[in-house]
Amino acid sequence: MSDAPTWTLFAGEQRLITGAPVDVAATAQAALQRDEEGPVLVFDDLTGRVVDLDLRGSAAEVAARYAPQIAQITPRPRGRPKLGVVAREITLLPRHWDWLAAQPGGASVALRKLVDQARRADNGPADRKTRQEAAFRFMSSMAGDLAGYEEAIRALFADDRQGFETHVAQWPQEVAAYARRLAWGA
Repeated sequence: MSDAPTWTLFAGEQRLITGAPVDVAATAQAALQRDEEGPVLVFDDLTGRVVDLDLRGSAAEVAARYAPQIAQITPRPRGRPKLGVVAREITLLPRHWDWLAAQPGGASVALRKLVDQARRADNGPADRKTRQEAAFRFMSSMAGDLAGYEEAIRALFADDRQGFETHVAQWPQEVAAYARRLAWGA
């Protein structure tokens, strides 16, 4: 999965584009200039939040504003910066330090493995909660006035996919499809 953010643009109930912020911003500016039917809203695909865009200026200025920023060259820090290693302090009891010191690769390797193992074990509930919250934010913005909205929200948080599908089936196709994608994944 890419770490690059993606956004989705809606004009009214019609999805216009999903992609990189620079592409979505350019399309949003063009949609506003065309005076599209209904509100023009951009959603962050990870959080479901509405993204407030600054679309002032020319198309080139908007593109420059939302283009990926190239990291400036800085002196290389100590450690393993390509891996994103950050040194921080933790407090453990002496028996914990003794156990960590006896592990192959040392304390850092053992702690990273333990954290990764815990993240994998917890991925289900945390991931589900993140998806539910993203779908809820989107649905609140786009579907709050649609028939079956409250029932769909209840089904979403009850993790009832069939009930959710039943209630969003009567919504505009693009709105329902994006709500499904946020709620249940691709």
